[in-house]
Amino acid sequence: MSGREHHYDVTVRWTGDTGKGTARYLEYGRDHDITAPGKPLIKGSADPAFLGQSERWNPEDLLVASLAECHMLTYLALCARERIVVTAYEDRATGTMTEEGGASGRFTEVVLAPVVVVTDAAKAERAAELHHDANKTCFIANSVNFPVRHEPVIRVE
Repeated sequence: MSGREHHYDVTVRWTGDTGKGTARYLEYGRDHDITAPGKPLIKGSADPAFLGQSERWNPEDLLVASLAECHMLTYLALCARERIVVTAYEDRATGTMTEEGGASGRFTEVVLAPVVVVTDAAKAERAAELHHDANKTCFIANSVNFPVRHEPVIRVE
C-alpha cells in the first residue's frame, strides 16, 4: 500500500479582538476557536506564559495530547492484533518546551506514561514491548523532530 493520502480540514478563528485589534501587543486577546465539520468546538488560547487563558487549550497542550492519543490508538490496535486484551489505559503525558532567544522555542521531548491493564499475566511482557512498536508506527510521533519517550506500567487485572 503506497501513496495513500489523508486530508484534515480545521478552521482556527481568532476571537480575541478587544476592539483595537493587535495595535498593542499586551492588549489583544489570544482566544480562538478551533472547529471542524461535525465536531465539537475547541476553545483555544495561548499558554498563560504567553498571555493566554489557563482554562482554554493551547497549542502546546494539543501537541502533547495528539502524541498521547495517537500512541494509545496505535498501541490498542497492536494489542488487539496480538490478542492481548486491554481493559484500561490512562496516560499522563508531559512535554518539555525550551524557549530559545526569547522569540522562539521548541519542544525538546515528550514523555508518555501510560498505565495499561491487561487480562493475561502471560502476555504482560509483550504488552510492555508493544509500546516500542506503537511509537515506531504512530503517525504523529513520526512527524515530530524531538524524542517521544515511554514509561509504561503494565498491570494485570
